[in-house]
Amino acid sequence: MTAGGAFVRFVDVQKTYDGEVLVVKNLNLDISKGEFITLLGPSGSGKTTTLLMLAGFEVPTHGDIVLAGESLKHLPPHKRDIGMVFQNYALFPHMTVEENLAFPLEVRRVSKADIATRVKRALDMVQLGVYAKRRPAQLSGGQQQRVAVARALVFDPKLVLMDEPLGALDKQLREQMQLEIRHLHQRLDITVVYVTHDQAEALTMSNRIAVFNNGEIQQLSTPDELYERPVSAFVAQFIGENNRLRGRVVAMNGTSCEVDVEGGGMVRALAVKVAGVGSPTTLSLRPERVRINPAAGSVPNLFPAKVEELIYLGDHIRTRVSVCGHNDFVVKLPNSEGSVAFQPGASVTVGWKMEDCRALDAS
Repeated sequence: MTAGGAFVRFVDVQKTYDGEVLVVKNLNLDISKGEFITLLGPSGSGKTTTLLMLAGFEVPTHGDIVLAGESLKHLPPHKRDIGMVFQNYALFPHMTVEENLAFPLEVRRVSKADIATRVKRALDMVQLGVYAKRRPAQLSGGQQQRVAVARALVFDPKLVLMDEPLGALDKQLREQMQLEIRHLHQRLDITVVYVTHDQAEALTMSNRIAVFNNGEIQQLSTPDELYERPVSAFVAQFIGENNRLRGRVVAMNGTSCEVDVEGGGMVRALAVKVAGVGSPTTLSLRPERVRINPAAGSVPNLFPAKVEELIYLGDHIRTRVSVCGHNDFVVKLPNSEGSVAFQPGASVTVGWKMEDCRALDAS
């Protein structure tokens, strides 16, 4: 363990491939033992490069990475005691399932008796004991991914890294595997660093999420904190569905502000990241926090709107309305009654609470 309880520590880490553009910029990140942390962000944001530097497949241009109190600067990948799960599984096609799992133990010179015990335990852990004699080509995609996870865990590594491990699976299987990996993590109390661009996946599985953009962490928070209280317009837009209204701050009152929205309308919001009166801002508002035809006086922000489109999505109805000069404003209506009382073209009012609307940076 490093000072302050961190199991993994990135200290002023930078990475450039061409000597000019920094792919990772001054990264400082502490990860606790037993934590499941997800590095989330769009392509090119620096999340995968960060993972590869931790694995040893890339070398930091500047700074240091520490694992369990030991600097990894001069430690090659095979001596870092790290398990790795890739998107393409990376299983040996000519080996059986049990031979794939035995391989990392054999290179570590584990005894044959101990190998047999560990392989059986790992296969039981992912419920694949009956497939021990099969080759990867005889397994489904989900089964192959389970084998890849078991192989990463079979030698009891200090740390497990997962790089987009579910990207090749269909939606239903991917969601099933998310829960299986989450439950494995909870049961084994292992430390996992997980990379994905799928925000729903990150919210489902993680203790904390580091949102990357342009080589920097924009916000590092628990899933609920990240969704409910984004600190920037980028994070609000990247995590979940989000209504954005651009405008200018016309008044400040402690933690709240009033914003004159482009297209018309004065909105009261939480002043989260604004420079002051006169500054441009982006308002962030989740679709499920907007009400249609709320009772008079129940919300401070109330505007006339027109229903443009209704899309039935099973558990909710996605309603697109025109409001404050924007025709792409989304309201999510829970499907508790099975139908709605209005149709496209209907005139309605929409409203929301001040605390559900966050005034953020203008970018």
